[in-house]
Amino acid sequence: NVATACVTVITGILQRFSGDSCSGKAVSFVLLSSLQLDQQYNEFKLRSIMSEHKKTITAISWCPDNPDLFASASADNLLIVWNVAEKKAVARLDNTKGVPVSVSWCWNSADGVAFVSQRGPLYIWVYRGPDPGVTVHKEAHSFLSDICLFRWHPTKKGKLVFGHTDGSLSVFQPGSKSQKHVLRPESLEGTDEEDPVSALEWDPLSTDYLLVSNLHNGIRLVDSEALACITSFCFPSAAASVQCLAWVPSAPGMFITGDSQVGVLRVWNVSRSTPLDSFKLKKTGFHALHVLNSPLAKKGTSSCSPSKSQYTSSTSEAVPPPTLSQNRSFSLPPGHAVCCFMDGGVGLYDMGAKKWDFLRDLGHVETIFDCKFKPDDPNLLATASFDGTIKIWDTNTLTAVYTSPGNEGVVYSLSWAPGDLNCIAGATSRNGAFIWDVRKGKIITRFNEHGKNGIFCISWSHKDSKRIATCSGDGFCIIRTIDGKILHKYKHPAAVFGCDWSQNNKDMIATGCEDKNVRVYYLATSSDQPLKVFTGHLAKVFHVRWSPLREGILCSGSDDGTVRIWDYTQDACINVLSGHTAPVRGLMWNTEVPYLLISGSWDYTIRVWDTRDGTCLDTVYDHGADVYGLTCHQSRPFTIASCSRDSTVRLWSLTPLISPLLLNVLADQPWEKIIGNTDTAMVPGSPPLLCGKVSRDIKQELDKLSFDIRAKKLRWFSECFSPPGGSSNLWDLVSVINGQDDSLLPASYSKGVMHMKHLLKFKTSEAQELTIVKMSKFGGGIGAPSKEERLKEAADIHLRLGQTQRYCELMVELGQWEKALSVAPGVSMKYWKKLMQRRADQLMAEDNDDAIPYCVATGDIKKLVTFFSGRGQLLEALLIAQVQRSPLWLSSLCSLLHKVCKDLAEWYFQDGCSVLAACCHLAVDDVELAMSSLMRGNELELAACVGIVLGEGANQSTAYCLQLLARKYMTNPTWELSADLLRMIPDNHVLLAKLCAFYPGTAAEINQLHERCGLPSLEECKVLAEEAVNEGDLFSAVKLRLLSPEPEVALQIGINHVKGTHTSLAGSDWTVDDIQPILDLMSYIRTDRLITTKTTEARSELLILCGYIGALLAIRRQYSSIVPALYEYTSQLLKRREVCVPLKIEQLSVELDAWRACTQANSIPPSDSEGEERSIVLMIMTTLNHFLRLSGALLLCGADYVTGSNLPSHSDLQLSCFTGQRIQGPVFLLEDNKSAISLNDALMWAKVNPFSPLGTGLRINPF
Repeated sequence: NVATACVTVITGILQRFSGDSCSGKAVSFVLLSSLQLDQQYNEFKLRSIMSEHKKTITAISWCPDNPDLFASASADNLLIVWNVAEKKAVARLDNTKGVPVSVSWCWNSADGVAFVSQRGPLYIWVYRGPDPGVTVHKEAHSFLSDICLFRWHPTKKGKLVFGHTDGSLSVFQPGSKSQKHVLRPESLEGTDEEDPVSALEWDPLSTDYLLVSNLHNGIRLVDSEALACITSFCFPSAAASVQCLAWVPSAPGMFITGDSQVGVLRVWNVSRSTPLDSFKLKKTGFHALHVLNSPLAKKGTSSCSPSKSQYTSSTSEAVPPPTLSQNRSFSLPPGHAVCCFMDGGVGLYDMGAKKWDFLRDLGHVETIFDCKFKPDDPNLLATASFDGTIKIWDTNTLTAVYTSPGNEGVVYSLSWAPGDLNCIAGATSRNGAFIWDVRKGKIITRFNEHGKNGIFCISWSHKDSKRIATCSGDGFCIIRTIDGKILHKYKHPAAVFGCDWSQNNKDMIATGCEDKNVRVYYLATSSDQPLKVFTGHLAKVFHVRWSPLREGILCSGSDDGTVRIWDYTQDACINVLSGHTAPVRGLMWNTEVPYLLISGSWDYTIRVWDTRDGTCLDTVYDHGADVYGLTCHQSRPFTIASCSRDSTVRLWSLTPLISPLLLNVLADQPWEKIIGNTDTAMVPGSPPLLCGKVSRDIKQELDKLSFDIRAKKLRWFSECFSPPGGSSNLWDLVSVINGQDDSLLPASYSKGVMHMKHLLKFKTSEAQELTIVKMSKFGGGIGAPSKEERLKEAADIHLRLGQTQRYCELMVELGQWEKALSVAPGVSMKYWKKLMQRRADQLMAEDNDDAIPYCVATGDIKKLVTFFSGRGQLLEALLIAQVQRSPLWLSSLCSLLHKVCKDLAEWYFQDGCSVLAACCHLAVDDVELAMSSLMRGNELELAACVGIVLGEGANQSTAYCLQLLARKYMTNPTWELSADLLRMIPDNHVLLAKLCAFYPGTAAEINQLHERCGLPSLEECKVLAEEAVNEGDLFSAVKLRLLSPEPEVALQIGINHVKGTHTSLAGSDWTVDDIQPILDLMSYIRTDRLITTKTTEARSELLILCGYIGALLAIRRQYSSIVPALYEYTSQLLKRREVCVPLKIEQLSVELDAWRACTQANSIPPSDSEGEERSIVLMIMTTLNHFLRLSGALLLCGADYVTGSNLPSHSDLQLSCFTGQRIQGPVFLLEDNKSAISLNDALMWAKVNPFSPLGTGLRINPF
C-alpha cells in the first residue's frame, strides 16, 4: 500500500467538435474533455472524469427522465450511456456506422438514444429492455446535405428537425409529409454556397415555431408547419456570427446567443428583431451555451469563501461583470447559463446577478503532449497541446497565467530556456519550431529547417544556452544556435522522435529513432556519424533521457512497451524494465535518488522503477488515457507532473516511496543515512539516499549556521519533500509564531494565508502597490491585469481593511461614483457631503440633469437653482427651490476573525488541502487545531517536523504524531527508526514496550532490542510479570507478559480483567478510557503468536472487544463513515465464533440504530409520532455517552481526509468492502489483496481498532 500520491489535477475543459458538446441538467453540467462533470457544492469542483472514448467526443445528451444518465458519442464510432452517480458506463454501442454528429434521448423511451452521422440515416438505439437493438428511423434518411445537428420536439411526440451544412432544415412528424431541405436563408436560395446551421431550438411555447441560427446568416424564428420565416433577427455588426443559442426557461419568449469570434452574450426577445442587450464575457468566442432549467439550490454564502479567485481564473482573459449598455432599465431574467468557449474556458454565468458563479479559464481543449517546470520557478508549469497552444500554469492556484498566441497546428514538445530568460521553445506539426517570449506575449523567432515535416521533440541545452536541438519526421536531428545558425545536421535512416542533452557533457546528445535504435552524438567533432548506436528495442524508440546523477547512463522508451537502461561507458544495455502493455512515452529520472525512474505509457499508467534490479515500485492508474509527458522540478525533486490525452495535468508526490529519508532527518540520524554518493545508493536493497544538488545545497547552508540549525534543517528538508500546496506558507507562519523578525519573511508570504498581526500591514501595502503601479513598455503580458483591474483590486483590499475613504477615492478614479457615494457615510457625513458636491459639480460641468438628486440630497438648492436658471429652465428652477432633504442611514459590520479562520480551514480541509487548513489555524495561533488538521490529512512527517519546531505548545500533538509514525515503521527494515521516533517522546516506557512486544525476531534479537530500549530481558520480564500479578498491578503484568517468552499468557490476564471487574464491560461504571489502554497494549502481541491454534478463543475475544471499543471511539471522534462497519465487524465475529464476552448482537444492533437515529435527528426534526421512539434513542445514547466520557482533552476529532481524496481518477476502479460503493481518492488494499477500503477509512479504522476489518488478527498499517 506504499504508493505514489496524486496531489493535484489541472484540467483541460472541452474538446472542440460540434455544437452538441454542452448539456446541462439541475446542478450538474457535463463538458467534453474525455467528459468532465462539475457539481455545485458551495463552490464548483471537478466531480469525475470518464474516459472510455479513445477519440474526440462529438456529442452528448442528458437523459430527460433520469438526472444520473447521459449519452456521449465520439469519432471512434462509439456511443456510450453513462451513470453519473455510479461513475461508470452502463451501455456501449461499438459501431455507430459513421461518426455521430448529434445525439439525443428518444421522446418515447427512457432506454432509447437517437444518433445521426453526417448524411444519416437517423438511428434509434434501445440499449436495454425486452427488445434491445438498433433500428433506422423510417423517414429520416437519404439527405442531400450533411447534417450538423437534430432536435426532437419537447412536447409534440415524434416530431424532429435536422439542420444541414447547406443552411437548410428537414422536418419530420408522424402523420405528416416529411419536409427535406427547406427554409434555407433567403440569401442562399439558388446558390451552392454553404452556411451550416450552428444551433436549433424548438420554441417551448409553440408546437411549430423553431429558432434556428446559421453561422453567417444569423438567427431566424421559423414556422415549421407553414415553412415560413416569421422573424429575422438583426445584429449590430455584419461581422457578428452566432455559434450557439438557448431559450431562457424563466422568461417566455426570451433567448440568448453566443458569438463565434468574440465572447459576446446577446439577450433577445422574439417580439423584436434587435438584441435587448449584449455584453462581452470573454475575448474568445463561444463554443456552446445551455441555460439550466431549474434554479441552482445554493447554500447560504459562507464566510469561509477565501476570495473571488475561488470561482474565477487568475488570467485576464475573463472580462469583469458587464454593465448594461443600451437599455439601462432592462434587467436580465433569473437563470444560469453554462458557457463554453473556444479557448477551453467554461463557466456558469448568473444572468440575473450579471456575474460569474464559476469560471474556469483557459483549459487545453485537446491532448497534452508535454509538460515542463520553469527552471527558476517550481510554481510555474508549461504544457504543450494538440490544440496548438502552450499554456503556463500556476501550480498553487491551478490556473493558466499565460497562453501562447496559438494556431500552431499541434505542439508536440516544449523546452524552457535556461535560468530566468522567460522564453519557451516549441515544436509543432506543420509550422516548424518557435521561441515564445512569455513576458512579451509573442513569438520572437521561428526555425523552418525541417520544412513542413512535423517536429516531435525540441530541447534547449541547459549547459550552453545558445544551442537548441530539434528532431523531426524528416530523419534529421538539427543543432542550431538561438539566432538560427545551423551547427550540426545528424541524418537518421527514419523519423527521429526524441533527443536529450547529456547532463554532464555539454557536447553530447542522444536520439531515439523509428529504426528501433538509440544514438549518441558528440558535437565537439565535425563528424555527422554517431559515437555509439544502441540496438535492442523491438519497435521504434521514442524518448531518451540521460541520468542526471550517473555519468554515462541513459534510458529509452519504446513502442515495444519496455524501457531500456544503457551504459555508455560499457557500450551495453544493463537493464530492461518490462511491465507496460503499450508503447512507452513519458520518461524521467529522479534528480535526487539515482535509481528512481518514472515512465508513462499508452496503457494509461505511470510506473515507478527501481533500476538497480528492475523492480516496479508502484503503478498509478489515475489517468484515463495515454500518458505523454513527465517532469519534475529540481528544487522539489519528489513532486512530478504528468500530462495525458485525457486533457489533464496531474501532480504527484513520490515521497511515500522514500519516506524513511525524511524520518531520518526528523530523528536527527547521522548524515550518512540521509546523503550519500551514487555508488552507495546504487547497491541493490540498500535504503534510499539523497545524491542530488538540492540535498547538497541544504547541507552546505546548514554547515554555515551557528544557531537554529535543527529548525532550519527540518524546514528545508520538509519543503524539499513536500508538494506545492501550502508547505512554505505553513513554515512562514511557524516562524512568525516563534518570533522571527518580519523583515525575514519572503515576498510570497503576503500572497498566502497570513498571521492575524500582519493582515492589516501587508494588505495595506499591497493596495498601495496596486494603486501606483505603471504598465511596462510592453504591457504586463498576457496574464497581467489592466490598470483598472489593479485599482479595483486595491480598492477591494482597502474596503476589507476598513480604509473606507481610500476605497471611495479609488472608486471615483475608476468612475464608479455610485459605489463611492454608497460607502462614503462610513467615513463621515461631512466627507459624504463633500463627495456629493464633487459629483454634482462634475455633472453640471457636463450639463447633465443627473446632478439634480446630488444637489437635493446635500441641500445645495441654491447651486441647482443657479444651474437651471442659467439654462433658461425657470419652471424647473422654481420647483427645485421647494425640494426638501431626505434622511440617510448607516450600518456597520463586525468581523469575527477566529470564526472566519476556522470556517476557512474547514473549507480548505474538505477541498483536500490539509496543509492550507493548518495555515488558517496558525494564523490565529491555534497550534492544536493546526496539528490536528495535518494529522487528519495524514501529513504525519510534516506535522512532526512542525510540532518539534513549535515546541511546548504542540508537545501533546507531536507525541501522538510520533506514535503514529512509529507504528508506520514497525516493519523490516525500519524497527530501529521506529524506536528512535518513540525515544523522542517524553514518558515513552509503555510505547517502547509495545514496540518490543510486536518485534518478530529471534530471542537474541529481541533481547538486543530490549536492551536498546532500556527494558529487561525476556526471562527477567517473565519473573517481573509474576510479581506484578501478586501485587495486583494488572496493566504491568500484561505488559511484562507480552515482553516475556510466553506473550500469549498476557491475553488471558488482560481479557479476564476487561470482562470481569466493576470498571470493566461486566459493570456499569466503566468508560472507554478504562478499557482501551489495556486492549491497545494486548493488540501489540506478536502476530505469529496471536494467530496460533491455541490462542483461537483469546484471539476471537480480543478482536471482538477491540471492534466494540473501536466503534465507541469512532463515535467519540466523529468517524461517522466507519461506525456502521465497526459494529457490523463486531457482530459478525460474535456470530461466527464461540466466545464468552459481555456483549450481545442485539445490544450492538440497538446501539447502532440509536446512533443512526441520533445523527439523523441532528438535521431532521422529529415528528410527534416519533416521541416515544426518540426517548428510547436518547436513553441509549445517554448510556453510550456515559461510556465515552473523557478523562482528558480530545486530541483528534473529525474525519480523516487525505490529499487527493477529492480528485477524480478512472482507470483504477475499486469498490469499498464497507459500503459497496466506488472509492473516491486513494485506495487501501487489505491483506487478501482483493478487499479494498478508502485510505481515509483505513486511517480512521487503524486509529480506533488496530486489527484488520477482515477479522484475520493481522494489524493494519495504512499510515
